[in-house]
Amino acid sequence: MKASAVSAMNRLSTPFVAATVPFCEYPRPQLVRDSYLCLNGDWRLSCRRKGTERTVGTVRVPFPPESTLSGVEKTLSRNEQWIYERTFRLPDGFLKDRLLLHFGAADQSVRVFLNDREVGEHLGGYTAFTFDVTSAVCAGENRLRVEVWDTLSPDLPFGKQRKKRGGMWYTPFSGIWQTVWLESVPNEYIRRVRVTPTLDSVTVEVEGGAEEKCLILHTEDGATEYRFCGDSITLRVEKPRLWSPESPYLYDFSLASGTDEVQSYFALRTVSVGKVNGRERILLNGKPYFFHGLLDQGYFSDGLVLPASEEGYRFDVKTMKSLGFNTLRKHIKIEPEAFYYACDREGMLVFQDMVNNGRYSFLRDTALPTLGKKHRSLPRRMSKRRRRMFLETAVATVDQLYNHPCVVYYTIFNEGWGQHNPDGVYRCLKAYDRSRVWDATSGWFFGNESDVQSEHVYFKPIALTAQRKPLVLSEFGGYSLKLDDHSFNPKRTYGYRRFTDRDAFNEALAALYENEVTAAIRGGLCASILTQVSDVEDEVNGLVTYDRRVVKADEATMRRLASQLRQTFEENV
Repeated sequence: MKASAVSAMNRLSTPFVAATVPFCEYPRPQLVRDSYLCLNGDWRLSCRRKGTERTVGTVRVPFPPESTLSGVEKTLSRNEQWIYERTFRLPDGFLKDRLLLHFGAADQSVRVFLNDREVGEHLGGYTAFTFDVTSAVCAGENRLRVEVWDTLSPDLPFGKQRKKRGGMWYTPFSGIWQTVWLESVPNEYIRRVRVTPTLDSVTVEVEGGAEEKCLILHTEDGATEYRFCGDSITLRVEKPRLWSPESPYLYDFSLASGTDEVQSYFALRTVSVGKVNGRERILLNGKPYFFHGLLDQGYFSDGLVLPASEEGYRFDVKTMKSLGFNTLRKHIKIEPEAFYYACDREGMLVFQDMVNNGRYSFLRDTALPTLGKKHRSLPRRMSKRRRRMFLETAVATVDQLYNHPCVVYYTIFNEGWGQHNPDGVYRCLKAYDRSRVWDATSGWFFGNESDVQSEHVYFKPIALTAQRKPLVLSEFGGYSLKLDDHSFNPKRTYGYRRFTDRDAFNEALAALYENEVTAAIRGGLCASILTQVSDVEDEVNGLVTYDRRVVKADEATMRRLASQLRQTFEENV
């Protein structure tokens, strides 16, 4: 066990305040029950090495131990594992028939014990998992123990983590890093609801529950009750209101089955690819739409991979909307549902990346492609286990995010990182979810099959023209402006074009959009993703500082640019 990189650098605090029990809000906004016991807060943390456990102290869950807000600021060394322990009592009347223990995410490999009985294990650090712990729970005090291994194995998805952080690679995190909570349900309970909308109807598929079900839809005209049997129902919505960044309208509904009842919501929204005036375009609600976006890493100076509170997510979404953006590309990270809920409510589109595994080569995966050495295939040896773990995580990601209207686009492979069999993986995932746009290879190494032509441009002018598919500029820019009082690393600066003056920084951004992105729109560009929302550690190429205390981009300038891009797009469509 050793000090984390965060503790060795400037300790930057964000303006968001962590509660005594952090992230105590209901963590699953699309399947809400009246049964919830949050287990976040102080846990006892130990470190085990070669069979010997040593007490570390108290860790504040769900912040990873490497973060400042965890109260630990340490990371695992080789052959070590975290041991989390706490006790809890169920409130009187809480337990119905079954007790479920939920984890939003824990990195990377987990074994869970309740009252000294193993109740389950999970592999993979970015997706949610649940154990039925009914047989292990007891009256009175219960002892919960969570053992976590994190070797940063390339077999498992690891994202932007690296043991030796620096540049575009970030401090590794481990252990529990999303909400832990208990839920009590009847024997026949609704395990999952899958919602697929059109522009005037919605199909609700139900997994679990009793045979007879009752759905109550709430609209401005009141509540309408629909009774049905089986596992799905399709509703026609009168006077439909469509969801978009300009009008993010959400429909609330409740679903009852036997003695179980849940609350949820949906939006009427479609995304597709279609030809308009001779060119393939990405269509939002059946119409060409320009996706004006930013790369969003989802890192924070004090919570590392979490903000101090849900307000951090709302701040990022609202601030980027105030700058005129309508899209965030969530880069190689799966967030808690609170982030996607904020995007649903505020009207922010999300291009969601899958999380990479496999080994990275700077020469092959970054240097040569940036210099123009791109090709259509990327021979790479990937073990069966790595292929299986990538696909399992990708499928779990789709399941987890399927109902969020903000999620309109998935990126499978980024710049060759872990890329393997892109055509085959594309076909598999596209068949699994046909309601989204799929970008098989973002950046350099193109396969034959993808919904879009996805390009990265750094260090040279943007000179792109759409070919057979919708053209997406999925990364560009990366202009850096370092503000010393808000900088994580005083010794290192990482970015693709450096500025020391805020006015010059904003003027360069304006010129980039006015001279290059605008020209690409005339050539068929459908989406542009600027690097990036915020600074992250060494990277100072964000529009906002790492501590979220300074917005470097000028709001009036950015809103003017957004208006100009929209006008140019409309003129060319």
